Amino acid sequence: MERFEYKQAAGITALSASIADFTYKKHCHEEYALGVTLRGVQQYDLEGSLQSSHRSGVMLFHPEQTHDGWSQERSGIDYVMLYIHPDQFLEALGKKEVLRFSDPIVYDAGLRRSILDLSTAIAGGQSEDVCSELLFRVAGHFSQDILRPMDIKAPSFTRKAKERIHENLEHVLRLDEISGEFGMSKYQFIRAFKANTGLSPYQYFLNCRLERARQLIEKHRDIYLAVSSCGFVDLAHLNRHYKHVYGTTAFEFLSYLEGKL
Repeated sequence: MERFEYKQAAGITALSASIADFTYKKHCHEEYALGVTLRGVQQYDLEGSLQSSHRSGVMLFHPEQTHDGWSQERSGIDYVMLYIHPDQFLEALGKKEVLRFSDPIVYDAGLRRSILDLSTAIAGGQSEDVCSELLFRVAGHFSQDILRPMDIKAPSFTRKAKERIHENLEHVLRLDEISGEFGMSKYQFIRAFKANTGLSPYQYFLNCRLERARQLIEKHRDIYLAVSSCGFVDLAHLNRHYKHVYGTTAFEFLSYLEGKL
């Protein structure tokens, strides 16, 4: 039986999930994501490296880190995730530079407990002050052994290509036009983009659309605004792609945020 529950507080989104025989498509998030495996073995390809998070494993993802996901065992997995905007996470850490995690999975009892406490507080409707205090406690577990400066000097091609894709999320992706701006054929562009990001241009384009749709739903609580603003044909079209990445449909996600599920 699949169960996904999304809650928000203090600008943090908490996900509690129980899934069997479900596979996440390759994607990335704009936020920092911190998670704990509660049952089973959660596996994922992280930028070309196979990762396995066993029970009590703490999973760490920095922004725009490409990954997919599945359960190693047919009995499934239980886990929680926290999604935190980069500015908010860095402020809690007392840092200004963008940071990445030294290891994608750690087994740290104190960090695990603090993540679970924050997830429980958000799910239980605790006040924003309480949740902010608990986020500060989570941040206190990140030492220099876990964090290191992120190399943000992405190749000029990758940075500009991403900018062009972001500028046209409401329209159909036109690879011929974008690749021509870089003096490349369509297939040269696809190969170069995937080599630098781990995603094909279309996968990245769709991922950005879904991220924007999620942000609009969170901010405006209007699912049809997300459909029209992000270039989806209809709600069914959005729901289908949303479930592949977030494990639930956009409609269900809105219902969780409004406390209807």
